[in-house]
Amino acid sequence: MRQIFTKTDYYSCLAKKENYPARSVYKLEQINMKYNVIEQGYKVIDLGCAPGSWFLFLSKKIGPEGKVIGVDIQDLKIEIPKNAEFIKSDIIDFKIDGEFNLIVSDLAPNTSGIHAVDTGKSVEYCETALEIAKINLKQGGNFICKIYEGEGTEELFQKVKKCFSLAKRYRPMAVRRESREIYIIAKGFKYEK
Repeated sequence: MRQIFTKTDYYSCLAKKENYPARSVYKLEQINMKYNVIEQGYKVIDLGCAPGSWFLFLSKKIGPEGKVIGVDIQDLKIEIPKNAEFIKSDIIDFKIDGEFNLIVSDLAPNTSGIHAVDTGKSVEYCETALEIAKINLKQGGNFICKIYEGEGTEELFQKVKKCFSLAKRYRPMAVRRESREIYIIAKGFKYEK
């Protein structure tokens, strides 16, 4: 009997084959292919880095001259690359001294099934990620943030637009069809600290 793969199966199988802990890596790969937000030598903060797919992908893309710092309240169960560091912390309490070229957030709330509640929590996470970006991004830096579409997402998008030369909404092909998640992609940080 012929097996039929769905998009979800395809990305999950591919992640396993390529030794990534989750299929989410292909969302970041597709974002980077379209917007070119990651470069060799970049210093990056990965907010909500567990289980580690984005963390591993970023460490490969930035190369040995770059540095990625992953932050999560959950432990990572992967080997930490040489050009990376993991900090176990809630993003609310996260503080770091330094300037970064890119800040990414794939944070997602534990969903309740109540759309307004889940969207509200997602917006809160994005607000926090944006505040971290305002403090830690270099001028001209880039920002990627996952958000659930719904009430509050347009207001957040407008806040991001004010801080960057370019801001776009993007839904990578690797996002599950039933998911309400999109990504805000922002380039050219111009916020005055």
